[in-house]
Amino acid sequence: MDKVYNHKEAEDKHYKTWEEKGYFKPEINPDGKPYCIILPPPNANGDLHFGHAMFTVEDILIRYHRMKGDAALWLPGTDHAGIETQFVFEKKLQSEGQSRFDYSQEELYQMIWDFVKQSHGKIQNQLKKLGYSLDWSREKFTLDPEIQKLVYKTFKKMYEDGLIYRAHKLVNYCTRDGTSFSDLEVIHEERNSPLYYIRYGPLVLATTRPETKFGDTGVAVNPNDERYKQYIGKEIEIETVLGKASMKVVGDEAVDPEFGTGVVKVTPAHDFTDFEIGKRHDLPLKQVIGYDGKMNDHAGRFEGLYVKQARAAIVEEMKEKNLIEKVDEGYMNRVGLCYKCKTILEPLPLEQWFVKVDSLRNEAIRVIKEKKVKIHPQVFETHCLQWLENLRDWNISRQIVWGMRIPAWKNKATGEWMVTEGDSPEGMEWEQDTDTFDTWFSSGQWPFVTLKTSKDGDFEKFYPTAVLETAYDILRAWVSRMVMLGTYVTGEVPFRNVLFHGIVNDPYGKKMSKSKGNVVNPLELIEQYGADAVRFALVYGNATGNDQSLSYPKLDAARKFTNKLWNMARFIEMAEKDANQEFGVNNSLRDLKEGTKLKENYEWIEKAQNLIDEVTKYIDSYQFNLAAERLYEFSWHEFADIYIEDIKRSTENESWVVLKSIYVILLKLLHPFMPFVTEEIYQKMSGHGESIMIEKWPSI
Repeated sequence: MDKVYNHKEAEDKHYKTWEEKGYFKPEINPDGKPYCIILPPPNANGDLHFGHAMFTVEDILIRYHRMKGDAALWLPGTDHAGIETQFVFEKKLQSEGQSRFDYSQEELYQMIWDFVKQSHGKIQNQLKKLGYSLDWSREKFTLDPEIQKLVYKTFKKMYEDGLIYRAHKLVNYCTRDGTSFSDLEVIHEERNSPLYYIRYGPLVLATTRPETKFGDTGVAVNPNDERYKQYIGKEIEIETVLGKASMKVVGDEAVDPEFGTGVVKVTPAHDFTDFEIGKRHDLPLKQVIGYDGKMNDHAGRFEGLYVKQARAAIVEEMKEKNLIEKVDEGYMNRVGLCYKCKTILEPLPLEQWFVKVDSLRNEAIRVIKEKKVKIHPQVFETHCLQWLENLRDWNISRQIVWGMRIPAWKNKATGEWMVTEGDSPEGMEWEQDTDTFDTWFSSGQWPFVTLKTSKDGDFEKFYPTAVLETAYDILRAWVSRMVMLGTYVTGEVPFRNVLFHGIVNDPYGKKMSKSKGNVVNPLELIEQYGADAVRFALVYGNATGNDQSLSYPKLDAARKFTNKLWNMARFIEMAEKDANQEFGVNNSLRDLKEGTKLKENYEWIEKAQNLIDEVTKYIDSYQFNLAAERLYEFSWHEFADIYIEDIKRSTENESWVVLKSIYVILLKLLHPFMPFVTEEIYQKMSGHGESIMIEKWPSI
């Protein structure tokens, strides 16, 4: 063996061999118990970030179960990531002095497709560099034709079952990105906004949005507010900067008597609460802000101004006409922002497709409470249930090009809608909806659409999957929706267990983001420390579900541990040369234990047995940090510092055979965590098997 372990030489060599020999396929254990993990698909729009290195947890599980003799399938894939990818591509266009508006829908789609294809190879390379034993022969993409067919089939089934409906409702709309978003994609931020007290005839009301007053179709008070009971049901005359108007006063429980004066204007077309008040009291919708973010013709001379400009101009005129009683400059309110571009979202009325969530939500809650889907760590179960219990109907229409076009056609003559499984209806009178599906609608079906479109029998064999492992920050957006849609379509839960890992922050504890410039490419760390060190450092000392900061000292310690393992192997190899014999590599510890003559050998075999039991227990309970810590402690501070030092004085051949046998057990236990160095050592040790990849999990 060389004096120093060369991770750069070993990693690519072994990964290529593993892949060529089919070791990543479940077919290597054809009679094994099915065990399946579907890789959470990375966005197909660029390089992976360091957080994706937490997929290490899934590789630990897959390698462990493969060694246990299970038919273990880890199925890879990527997500087209609708708005995410289009946003990235539009930034690229802007840098080249172009815009999405320069191209037709078909042209833009093809350009984004070409862009995504360029990114795919980078993502696959990064996953391979980290040693992930994914079955690439089964790789999927959310826009694969056969997957789209199944998503369309789900949409049609839900439509026929009354779970999909089309309605003209308020949506969260980004006037910059030109699309609606679901509630989940809204970032809420506390901001200091002026609160304007406006004179409305005999009343005074408070609002942060005077520019929407041209869309007011009513005034509301709490029906139990004694101050205003006399006005309920009456018309009041008000003066505006555009002239006089009359407004009906309604009583509604949604009004907080403690807010402002206890009187609010009702603008059903521009506020979610007002929309519901308007429905209850039959108040009309009057839209005054367009989808381009500008005031429309209802705003009179303010038409064409952006919201912020209009607000300033309108307030100035209102002050001149003495229509503003006072302004509270210290008012704090929650503002909804676009999660991509941070533009303030406008609640705007739009005809969209919605998922009716009641029955889906209730079924998801039931399977979670009955532990048909077990959530680890358990604290996240409460979060999941709380979100599901408060879930509103889900807007799945997106006004973007990149994604799955909604398979719904409108009759130009009658206005009726026809939903299909993707096929165009006959006749020129039908026009397809230009919208695409919300990405989460398609990726919410990922576990069953991947297996149904994979190799024959995969769905029947591997569904429900064993574990869904992912970051906790997409619990609401993705995990809960997979439970809802998977259970609805298949009648079975999509996975038996959900395992959440924490977020990997930068060394200062800050979230990594491209805008901050603190994103770390995992390939850079692999180049410096080796893939095994990167993997080991991510799980060592970090409890499942907890956030962690990227730690260079921990990476350095993991690299030193890799070298320590190498040096132990070199010590054993030199001892064999000195003794002019091989000590064997797959000796049965049970046989050695029964035949040993020396008490110290018996005791070390007992310690090895306890180590196997401990590590097995920790992996089975998803306590990867405890497994890694125990392996590190035993390897360095017991095996190396005590056992090897003691055996240097031994002349008994039996002791050396036991030592090497326990070391081989260490390699097998460490293999799921550190696959490359354990394979390299295993290959170089005399009397080796074909590959540690196809060795069985140790037992005594």
